[in-house]
Amino acid sequence: MVNILAISGSLRAASTNSALVEALARNAPAGCRVIVYDGLGRLPIFNPDDEGERTPHAASDLIDAVTAADGIIVSCPEYAHGVPGGLKNALDWLVSRDAAVAKPAMLAHASPRSLYARAALAEIMRTMSFALYDGGLEIALLGKKPPEVEAILAEPANVTAMRDALSAFAEFIRTR
Repeated sequence: MVNILAISGSLRAASTNSALVEALARNAPAGCRVIVYDGLGRLPIFNPDDEGERTPHAASDLIDAVTAADGIIVSCPEYAHGVPGGLKNALDWLVSRDAAVAKPAMLAHASPRSLYARAALAEIMRTMSFALYDGGLEIALLGKKPPEVEAILAEPANVTAMRDALSAFAEFIRTR
């Protein structure tokens, strides 16, 4: 069984990125389990003085979840042409740990317009030594209301796209 941790970079209640990672969890193919991380909003602001014995519980939970996963998927909105602060903060908690080193990672996108954030996030994750998978997933959900989002994510072509992306990413993980 390949265990994948999915992280949404958005804290919005009606986040399309969160809906996408939840849909990935629901549509995981056989042999693949996707667990959605839901602690982004509970993480304190990263402070290097709070590492080691002083690491906050919420940060330890994130570090442990990333360490335990075979790979991670990140779905991230774009704010002001960049990565949202909450997601960057989460990644900062991983910087001095081994959790990210050579950890397979895939990016998923709920907006075709998030080009700046995609590039920035890829650069951050490569710098942190994640093994970034060249493939990914994009399902256009930008500007859609929750009922529309759920309908789009339930479309057979999108369910197939999610399963295919997860299968390809799981194979990438297995071959590392």
